[in-house]
Amino acid sequence: MKLIKTTDAVGQVLCHDMTQIIPGQYKGARFRKGHIVTEEDIPVLLSMGKENLYIFEMDENKLHENDAAEVLCKICKGKNITRGEVKEGKIELTAEIDGLLMIDREKLNAVNSIEELMIATRKGDTAVKQGDKLAGTRVIPLVIDKAKLQQAKDVAAGEPILNILPYMLKTAGVITTGSEVFHGRIKDQFTPVLKEKLKAYGISVTSHILCDDDAENIKEAIKLLRGNVDMILCTGGMSVDPDDQTPGAIKLSGTDIVTYGAPVLPGAMFLMGYCQDGTPIMGLPGCVMYAKATIFDLVLPRIAAGVRLTKADFVAYGEGGLCLGCEKCTYPHCPFGK
Repeated sequence: MKLIKTTDAVGQVLCHDMTQIIPGQYKGARFRKGHIVTEEDIPVLLSMGKENLYIFEMDENKLHENDAAEVLCKICKGKNITRGEVKEGKIELTAEIDGLLMIDREKLNAVNSIEELMIATRKGDTAVKQGDKLAGTRVIPLVIDKAKLQQAKDVAAGEPILNILPYMLKTAGVITTGSEVFHGRIKDQFTPVLKEKLKAYGISVTSHILCDDDAENIKEAIKLLRGNVDMILCTGGMSVDPDDQTPGAIKLSGTDIVTYGAPVLPGAMFLMGYCQDGTPIMGLPGCVMYAKATIFDLVLPRIAAGVRLTKADFVAYGEGGLCLGCEKCTYPHCPFGK
């Protein structure tokens, strides 16, 4: 800090709040710590009795917090994201569209490892709606070395840390398995649940096939749907009972199985795979029909956005993959899947 004449302070950064008192009208902080003095501020400061000011010493190697926040914002802001105004050294990013929030975690962690810089985000690989807050950026001090911002830019390497992917898939085919439904002994209660879940991502069920517990029939149903819908969902017959044929039938159809089983409760018996043409196919355990939030709710936004999942993606669900079964479910505003 240094003390300078107020008349020489244009462009300098104030070190502390400055209170203005107008008897009977106003008493409060007229200028905040970190404020950059302008030509118009000089008469006001003089009227407040401030002939001299303590300011931060600025040089060509330093940036004010507002300018530094702009650099971090540029590093973060990718596709389908809008930004707010800089305020007290902070800029917030929000979603322009409904979609899937993608975060380059390696870059995010690298930037946050640089002293005096911070980027706080919501959890990546999750669904967001237009207007949702995504992230906030700022630096810790009022004045920071430019070299640290250059480090952050080098980490980003010209590619944004945050992006929102729009939902790409539009149609789904459902294969309902089980002799009890096929023969009309009970009503299919699974498909209506799926239709509601899919509708949230702009996906319509355009084909629905009922199958007995027969692997060949299920395999043929998969072949019928393949190439005619954007995703295939098989319900029922997903356990290890001898008469549960769905996982075996999916494999027989030539599907590339990513995983049969997931470290998520509810949803351990979930199956994920891809047909030869790249169409995602899922085997859904019974919990998807009656539980508010399951493995299907975790993967659906990513599938809908056209992201191809790997075994490693499912392994990562283990941490946070335990639903607490709260009496009043607040998903997705809870720890499940995060």
